[in-house]
Amino acid sequence: MKRILVPVDFSPEAESAARVAASIARKTGSEIFLVHMLELPVTTIDPAEMNTISSEPQIIYFMKLAHEKFDKFKSLPFFDGLRVIESIQFQHAFSGIINESEKNNIDLIVMGSQGASGLQEMFIGSNTEKVVRRSKVPVLVIKKGGEKFDVKNFIFASDFNKESKSTFHRVVDFANLFDAKIHLLYINTIHNFNTTKNIEKRITEFMDDFDFSNYTTNIYNDISIEKGILSFARDIDADLIALNTHGRSGLSQLFNGSIGQELANHALRPVITFKLK
Repeated sequence: MKRILVPVDFSPEAESAARVAASIARKTGSEIFLVHMLELPVTTIDPAEMNTISSEPQIIYFMKLAHEKFDKFKSLPFFDGLRVIESIQFQHAFSGIINESEKNNIDLIVMGSQGASGLQEMFIGSNTEKVVRRSKVPVLVIKKGGEKFDVKNFIFASDFNKESKSTFHRVVDFANLFDAKIHLLYINTIHNFNTTKNIEKRITEFMDDFDFSNYTTNIYNDISIEKGILSFARDIDADLIALNTHGRSGLSQLFNGSIGQELANHALRPVITFKLK
């Protein structure tokens, strides 16, 4: 891992994401790319004249303000000693993030999220969900708070089919950065029930292709996949939840129903997604 992208809107959530990105950058020697999507009044820009906007006085004013905010943001102490590159783009947030990621050969995107009602609301219908759906690289979603990003217990929730193998080496690589234990997790629901014997066999066959031993195998019964993931994360006090996602449908196919208020706060845990090939 050499390049980490952090979308920045100068919110507390973006600062939390940048703090985590800086922590990872110190472990990996990575560069950090900060990108801000400049939101301008719709009357300011004629899309047909984007190539000439730099000469517009209003654009220069908004750019100056953005750079001033960046100067203050980049002075945060957790950036000390790191190579930080800033960029301001005139694009829609999610498409601009993807474009910057591909242009700069980014290895990881770290995003802040304001979602507060479980995993589903953390992603579905938001710019974060759109980035997760389209990104070819892992996306780490961070909620506000947390001074330190230290992963020791790392959940990988999956159905452990053959398709999921395409990303698991990335999951292992990320866990190895922190010397973290991976807790392999299969959620058994009444709508998609399987026997313990069959699930154990599937997980064993899944892991046969990987040279990795720092893991546990877990089968958890619950009324929905989302509730099961969050309940298990609470039970083991997980530091991170990892999920696979399909580009064609984001994470929406993973969920079937809402969760209670008691579990909602556990979505405050960081979530990292890996796009299936």
